[in-house]
Amino acid sequence: MQPGQSVLVVGAAGGVGTFAVQIAKAFGAKVTGVASTSKLELVRSIGADDVIDYTREDFTDGSRHWDVIVDTAGRRPLRQLRRALTPKGTLVVVGGDGGGRWTGGFFRGILRGPLVSMFVGQKLGGLNSKTTQEDLQAVTDLIEAGTVTPVVDRTYQLVEAPDAIRYLAEGHSRGKVVIDVLS
Repeated sequence: MQPGQSVLVVGAAGGVGTFAVQIAKAFGAKVTGVASTSKLELVRSIGADDVIDYTREDFTDGSRHWDVIVDTAGRRPLRQLRRALTPKGTLVVVGGDGGGRWTGGFFRGILRGPLVSMFVGQKLGGLNSKTTQEDLQAVTDLIEAGTVTPVVDRTYQLVEAPDAIRYLAEGHSRGKVVIDVLS
């Protein structure tokens, strides 16, 4: 990501999405966050320049384009997301997509994306798992400076872990759901 690039974060109100919005802003990007109606204010409050309510607008219709798309939601096929990318844009798929019997949740980002990238000008793939010490230090510096702040929706005690998992599965969380193992 480069300063001035346009970045779309799909799932911007979730645990990973809230970090993605803030980190993209810290690197000088113009950030658009995608979330449901009830979560749009949260996405604005963490720095998104623009928000899209996915329940009311199809951001993949090809009318708008972004240099980078970070998809944490995993619900849209590559062909739809590619319509929203610039011709030389980059798609980063974070996490699984439900997947099929043989591919699990990694079909779009790990298998199909890199294959399609060989034939198009866009770079499509999953999150690179080769995190370096420099990457971790950069994020640490942003957090210590207060530029990136973790968004915590709810905290559960360890004995309430099943409740926390149910809450996450319902899809209503805003930011991180924390399980406190020390209390």
